[in-house]
Amino acid sequence: MRAAIVTTPGDPDAIDILDVPEPEPAAGQVRIEVAAATINPVDALVRQGFAPNLSLPLGLGWDVAGTIDAVGAGVTGFAIGTPVVGIEDSMYTPVGPQAEYIVLATENIAPAPTSVTATEAATLPLNGLTAWQALDLLALTAGATLLVTGAAGAVGGYAIELATARGLRVIATASAEDESAVRGFGANEFIARTDELVDAVRTLVPGGVDAVLDAALLGSAAIGAVRDGGRFAALTPPSTPASERGIDVQTVQVVANGTQLAALVALVDDGTLTLRVAETYALEELRTAHKRLAEGGVRGRMVVNP
Repeated sequence: MRAAIVTTPGDPDAIDILDVPEPEPAAGQVRIEVAAATINPVDALVRQGFAPNLSLPLGLGWDVAGTIDAVGAGVTGFAIGTPVVGIEDSMYTPVGPQAEYIVLATENIAPAPTSVTATEAATLPLNGLTAWQALDLLALTAGATLLVTGAAGAVGGYAIELATARGLRVIATASAEDESAVRGFGANEFIARTDELVDAVRTLVPGGVDAVLDAALLGSAAIGAVRDGGRFAALTPPSTPASERGIDVQTVQVVANGTQLAALVALVDDGTLTLRVAETYALEELRTAHKRLAEGGVRGRMVVNP
């Protein structure tokens, strides 16, 4: 089968499409014939070899949508022919979802949404789970105020919709041209990215918001918007600010969770969550896709169809 592989980390030209052995599911695993796999910014980090002591080669991809075509021993609840979505939550796998087949544990998958295409469904797992798990870390109750940075991005958009469904008052910040889209996700107030963020937030909420979900990786530039004793969820360790004024600062470490993924799927099918596909590429076009990703300005997620 063909798979996107990095043998020597580097720029987009470091990606090779190689013939590799077709994987076989072990006990508790299923093999998925991949219909679509999402291209996320983390793929660029993996491609660049951002962490030391990487074990090469590296497969690319986190999200997948496709159909189960083989099951391992002991698998229940998932049968051959079942459409599913799933997540490979390890950065260091020799074959990732950007391939013709992928093997995942059953706790990494859920039945696919019935209301959207596989290409659309592939955009859900990583970014949806990241938003869900960030909100769980923040543990806000209905009526609390939440600032979402990077609100037009994939994580930010899901975070707004999930937070609104939990009864939170959402203040969102993004580029001015994204205001209509962000308000469409359910944001109660909008702050343009060019505005002075902390001052703008404290004008809307004197004393500061109860929490920040920092999808834009602003770090210390956003923590001033939080009230004393509030909460802050960062998405990457480098963007995690130091705590101040008694603020609880945590970093989201997204993990596979089939139960949460199934709940996200249900929210897609009932119209709560908006799936956004920016562009689609063939597996052989991944180098071009990574170059496009580096240019920025992508709204939604790029998807590869093997």
